[in-house]
Amino acid sequence: MKLLFGLMGAVLMIAFLASFIIKVKEPAMIAVALIGVVMMVVDLWHARDEADT
Repeated sequence: MKLLFGLMGAVLMIAFLASFIIKVKEPAMIAVALIGVVMMVVDLWHARDEADT
C-alpha cells in the first residue's frame, strides 16, 4: 500500500513540476526540479522494501 501511495505522490509531483517548468523555462529551475524528482525516485526506490506501518 505504501508503494501505491508513493507512486501516486510521485505522479502528482511530476505533473505539478512539469506545469511549472513549462511556464518558467529557466535552465536553473529545470535543473533544480529534476534534482528534486531524482531524489524523490531514489527515496521511493529505497522505501519499496520497507514494511507498511
